[in-house]
This record gives sequence, C-alpha cells and structure tokens, in this order.
Amino acid sequence: MKYLSIALLLALAGCTTMSQSLKVYNDADNTPRVQVSPIAERLEDVPKLDGQKITIAVYGFQDKTGQRKPAQNVASLSSAVTQGGEVWVIKGLQEVGKGSWFEVVERVGMDNLIKERQLIRNTREVYEKEMPNGPTPLKPLRFAGLILEGGIVGYDANTAVGGVGARYLGVGAQTEYRVDTVTVVIRMVSVSTGRVLLSIATEKSIASTRSGADIFKFLDLGTKAIESETGYSVNEPVNYAVRASIEQAIIELIYEGQRQGLWKFKGEKSDVEKKVNIETPISKEAILNKPIDWKYNTKLTGSDGDNYNFCDKNGRCFKTTNDLYLFEQQEAYKKDKK
Repeated sequence: MKYLSIALLLALAGCTTMSQSLKVYNDADNTPRVQVSPIAERLEDVPKLDGQKITIAVYGFQDKTGQRKPAQNVASLSSAVTQGGEVWVIKGLQEVGKGSWFEVVERVGMDNLIKERQLIRNTREVYEKEMPNGPTPLKPLRFAGLILEGGIVGYDANTAVGGVGARYLGVGAQTEYRVDTVTVVIRMVSVSTGRVLLSIATEKSIASTRSGADIFKFLDLGTKAIESETGYSVNEPVNYAVRASIEQAIIELIYEGQRQGLWKFKGEKSDVEKKVNIETPISKEAILNKPIDWKYNTKLTGSDGDNYNFCDKNGRCFKTTNDLYLFEQQEAYKKDKK
C-alpha cells in the first residue's frame, strides 16, 4: 500500500503536461477552412494608391536555399521551404491595401494560357468563318510595366537551441526549444528600362518547442518497476513563416517606393502641390504653359533609359516625379476645359 501511494504521487508529476497535450489534441480542427494571412491587418492598413492600379507580373519565386528539412539521424529528401512561393507573392499583391495597389497578370502558367488562347482562336476560325464579320477576335493579352522577382534565399536551421529539465528519484520533467530563420528577398524591375527600382529583404524566425515529463521507478527491492511518460510539442509551420516574410516584404516595398517618389498614397499631396502651397500660388495658365521634357518608352535608347525613369500607364517617361505629376495636372486641366 505504501508503494502504491508513492507511485500515485509520482504519477501526478506528469498530469499537467498530459492535460496540456490532450487540450492541444482536442482543439485541433480537421475541418478545411480558408487560410487567413498571418499579417492580414498590416496588409489592410497600407494606405491606398493614389491613381489606377499598377499592372505587375510575377514569373516565379523560387527556393534558392537548397536546404532539406531538418531531421535527426536520417537523410531527408523533403525541402525545408515551399517550392511554390509565387502563390503567396501573387496573393499578397492582390490583398495589400485592400486590393487597391496591383493588377497581377498571369505569367506562372503562361504556357497553358497561350495554349488555351490558341485553342479558342482555332475553334473560332473553323466554326465562325461564315459570320459576316469573320471569327470573333480575342482580346489582347495585358502586358505589365513592372516585374516582381526574387526568392527564398536563406533557411538557417537551429540558430538557437536550448532547454531546461530536472530529475529527482526517478521523476523528471524537461522543456526544449529550437529556432530556425527563413530569409526572403524581393526586387521590383522596370520592364521599359530593365532597372531594378526597389529591393527589400525580410526574415522570420520559426520557433519549435517540446515539453514532457516521465517517471521511472523500481519498487519492492527492484523486483517491480513503474514507468510513465507524457509530453507534447508545438512546431510553427514553415509555410506560415514564408508567407509572413513575403507579405511583409511587399508592404516594405510599397513604403520604400513612396519614400523614393515612385508613387504616392491616396490623399497625400504631390511634390508639385506641396511646392504650390508653400511658395506662391500658380495659375492654371502658368501650369498649362510650363514645358515638360518627356519621351515614349519605346523611343528610349542608350543613356536615355537611365535618365527617363518615371513612366505612366501610357508609356510616357519623365526625368523626375515632379515632371510626371505636373504633366498629369496639365492633362486634368485640359479635360476640364473640354
């Protein structure tokens, strides 16, 4: 009876860990659900773009690390990070600023898109050739002025490893943790000039922890033994960390572009408007008569491509953002006169 009481008291040492483990197991929901962005509030809080959406293309976002999933005492062939990072890039571009910033065109499945368009074209040429106006033409594919490039460039496993534990008279408890780090780099490239306009790097820690308790005790002069153990572990999903890093890079890309004058937020005054308010009022006539140096991006050659860096949606390129904003103001005044 004495030993039974001791055994029961020893078993209570693992009750706390056991209850935590069962709670985690019971709270697990096996019902499929929509995956919400890990930083959804930050994406929505980005100020809206002042102007029409920017058309942008994403061809791929590859795993550049070459890392395999960390494993002990075995050779793992599974990659440490996702091989489809472009899906999170496209999703982040569509959701940032409540969907007010980017119009993403399909480029990852470009081959399938072209094949399907060719199939439609061939079908119409065969079955609509007798129509008065001939086969119905396909709308042209939309082209992008910007390309988003980059990839997952780093996965550092076990950047921090530690834990704590204790054992007394065959009763022990321990807690261990491990921290990995994933690094993402994104760059924005101008299609007309090939110039890298912006480049951002972000990183996210991936935390894993394991806790457990165990009992191993001999009774009746070593003729009987009691053994019990319990534990649970929590591993932060790598996919969660990669998506959060990509979306944070997109947010930082937008803010950096605003600081460099590539675009402005809705409600924010342009440099020209600020200058008008700070200095002396400028009449509409003075603005309309002010000459502006610009060229179409199709006519830029040689060093001109380095000088005319700021282009609008119609392919007109300017040397400074002030010239671009002033030109837009002139066009707005011309429309008002009509």
